Amino acid sequence: MTARMTDAHAPTTTPTVVDDPLAAMHAIVRHHTDLFIERDADPDATPADATVAAVAYAAARRLGFIDADARYVSAAWARRCQGRPFDPADWPDDPADFGWTLPTTRFAPCPRELGLYAVLPDAAWVARLARAGVPTLQLRFKHPDPDRVAHEVQAAVDAVRGLPCRLFINDHWQHAMAAGAYGVHLGQEDLDTLTPSDLDRLRDSGLRLGISTHGYAEMARAWALGPSYLALGAVFPTTLKAMPTAPQGPGRLARYARLARDIPTVAIGGIGLAELPAVAASGVGSFAVVRAIVGAPDAPAAAAELMQRWATLRADATP
Repeated sequence: MTARMTDAHAPTTTPTVVDDPLAAMHAIVRHHTDLFIERDADPDATPADATVAAVAYAAARRLGFIDADARYVSAAWARRCQGRPFDPADWPDDPADFGWTLPTTRFAPCPRELGLYAVLPDAAWVARLARAGVPTLQLRFKHPDPDRVAHEVQAAVDAVRGLPCRLFINDHWQHAMAAGAYGVHLGQEDLDTLTPSDLDRLRDSGLRLGISTHGYAEMARAWALGPSYLALGAVFPTTLKAMPTAPQGPGRLARYARLARDIPTVAIGGIGLAELPAVAASGVGSFAVVRAIVGAPDAPAAAAELMQRWATLRADATP
């Protein structure tokens, strides 16, 4: 099937063409098999024409990038080839390839390396892991009663006061502002509910903002807001919540981390001790865990082991 894309993300200069588009598509796929996701792949995709954009779009679909992400990959390849020859091994990894620029007005910064980032179900868990020395914590508290949510957010903020850790509140940004939290973490569906005025309030409050992303299209949306960090995932299979996208894998994580190198990044999704070497090798700045801590018989000991292993892996990676 001929893979076609609109020109919504395409550069406006004269397109670069290749002599043999089918061979070029296969070459891209062959060089980047670590990006393959079978669930979303279109094995019959072929270039609509000889432009690099068409070749890259078809290759991205064969590799299992969903349509929205394949469009960004296509446009990025086209931009990258405006300044250099077509090279099927040279995957786009610069914000300029994607046409991305960070806004001049951004959310408050946070450290490039957040360390172990524990996602926790209530304030009692936050207090326990804060006392155990976990550097970054997130309260992910789900309850239909707004008063109960407000109480739990305030209790979590109070629990970390005076301790050397950072507390992000998942979803409940207004309660996070009222309680004086360090930051807030929002998903893509949360962004859908925010007005420009809400975003201005959130930014002006000084709260740090982390945003969940699951591929290039969502990264582009988050990038345009100037967030404090990007969460990249889900990297590995997870049963914590139903995910609309397939696990991205360590290969894609490495590409996303290189692309987002100008802001802090956090890997999330199915990460435990066994997955840490692949996560550390990706170059991502930090990693988030849920079950590896809350499901452990001794949560503080599990956190200490994760932190020690991460520190060792990072030290080994330092030239």
